[in-house]
Amino acid sequence: MRRMVFTYLSVVFAAAFVLYGSAEAEFSASVSMSDEGITGFHISVGEYYDVPYKEVVIVKESRIPDEEVPVVLLIASRAGVPKTKVIELRSGGMSWHDITLRLGLSPEIFYVPVNTSQGPPYGKAYGYYKNKPRAAWKSAVLTDRDIIDLVNLKFISEHYGIDPDDVVDMKASGKDFISINGKVKSGKGSRGSNGKNKRGGKGKGRK
Repeated sequence: MRRMVFTYLSVVFAAAFVLYGSAEAEFSASVSMSDEGITGFHISVGEYYDVPYKEVVIVKESRIPDEEVPVVLLIASRAGVPKTKVIELRSGGMSWHDITLRLGLSPEIFYVPVNTSQGPPYGKAYGYYKNKPRAAWKSAVLTDRDIIDLVNLKFISEHYGIDPDDVVDMKASGKDFISINGKVKSGKGSRGSNGKNKRGGKGKGRK
């Protein structure tokens, strides 16, 4: 009887160990895939802005959300100031719009030409660009979300040389920019470019 009980418990513990190991492996794989997507996003951002990956990580570790890292790099590049200056202003509670103006820039720098009629999330910003003469764009008041979406649209479309409308479509479907970057990078996110950079986008963020 004792031998039967011992054998039964051995089987139960062995099964539990196998299940635990399988669940742990699945969890680790999930985390790894997620980390790979974020790392790939940061690497692509660094390539576009011609910034070493370690500097991109420093921006991220300054409590700047992943999708806002490109905003820091764009504003710092256009304003000709250290990235730490932009981070300091953001950490102090300033909006991206106010930081743009504080550093002598105009909301015009965020504009990306598109062809489609815009709905969410780009409708409001493009409505302003469309309904106002270009000379008045510097007076545009954009929300943080508007600026984040526009900067990432610019980064992904120019870095990979794809139609900005493709990025707009993917964002409108509910995808975040980390997922969009991964999809485009793998060649599955564009109708015409196969994820390849046809415009020589590396470093274009500095212009």
